Amino acid sequence: MSPTEDALLLMRLVERHLGSLRGCLDQGTFADEDWGFLAQQTLEKLLKAFLVFRSKEPPRSHSLQRLLQELAECDQVVLLAPELLELDDFAVLARYDSEPTPLPAERRKILELLEELQMQLLAQLL
Repeated sequence: MSPTEDALLLMRLVERHLGSLRGCLDQGTFADEDWGFLAQQTLEKLLKAFLVFRSKEPPRSHSLQRLLQELAECDQVVLLAPELLELDDFAVLARYDSEPTPLPAERRKILELLEELQMQLLAQLL
């Protein structure tokens, strides 16, 4: 498969995650920690799709900072809103902490930022 085809496969997973995030906007029924984890996973896959599109094997890492560093090494600059960068804690820490972990922004705002990034990548892929 070409890098574009591989990246599009990851984008299918991103769309599935985004659908789940859209369906779980109600704070009363879905914990912030779980929603934040899914949002982080969505962002992680988006960044990995950018790497795959650049013909680079993504690292086996949940670190958004590391993925951004790998992208920079491929001359692919991805500017993320601070609210998205703060999702890094939801990869592991928030899921295993019994104390509440508030989201860095309103769910709809985070979802909107993720969808914007998705559109940026799709514009490059298609």
